[in-house]
Parts: sequence; structure tokens; C-alpha cells
Amino acid sequence: MKHLIPAMLLVAVAAVAGPAVPIQALDESRLLPVVTHNLYPGQQPRLALSLPGMMPLFLIGDDPLSTEWLRQHREALKTLHATGLIVNVSTLARLNALRTIAPELTLLPVSADDMAKHLPITAYPVLITDKGLEQ
Repeated sequence: MKHLIPAMLLVAVAAVAGPAVPIQALDESRLLPVVTHNLYPGQQPRLALSLPGMMPLFLIGDDPLSTEWLRQHREALKTLHATGLIVNVSTLARLNALRTIAPELTLLPVSADDMAKHLPITAYPVLITDKGLEQ
């Protein structure tokens, strides 16, 4: 099971990223709105996990808590080469507003309902690393 979670996350990120097509070439407005029913903005308890090989990934939404968290953590996320999944976002304008906050980071609109079923995540913003969950 401990190796299943990193593999599932890598598959999820690969599925979101898809083939080597530049994000700008996609009509992202057709992907919106993105809604994750199983996660909400709020406090996520820190949790130690062993996820060997897990690339840093963070979940945010289009809400004030996530926006401020992204502003506060963008340099650390950049240093980690973390990929961001925007798990709740309504419009292309809001998606682009988040990207404006941290233009050097990859931010992808994707529902995280399946991920929330397999990891002990209930809230975002959250950073997922090979060592666990933290906010």
C-alpha cells in the first residue's frame, strides 16, 4: 500500500499533464469549472507519511485562504520544484489570477476527489511531499 499511493499520484499528475502538449495549446476554459467535492479550504493537520519517490505536489483552490497561502509559500514551492493542482476553480480568469501570483510554478486545474479517497486529506491548501502532508 505504501508504494501504491506515490504511484497513483504520479499517474494522476501524468494524466493531468497528458502528452507533451504545451498548456497554452489547450483550451483550458473547456476544463472549467473544476470542482472537488471531497476537499474544502481549511486547516489540514500535518501528517508524516513515507511516500518514496513522491515529487512535491500542492493542492490549492480559488479562495482567499489558498491565494494567501500561495503568496506566502511560492518561493519554497519554487525551490522544491512543486507542481500545483488547482482543485476548485470556477473561471479561466481566476485560474490566470492564481498563475499571476506564482508565474514560475506549474498550476494545473484538476479535481482531486480520487486523490482525497486514497490520502488522508480533508482540506487545502496542502503540500504533499515524500515525507507527508503539511500546510
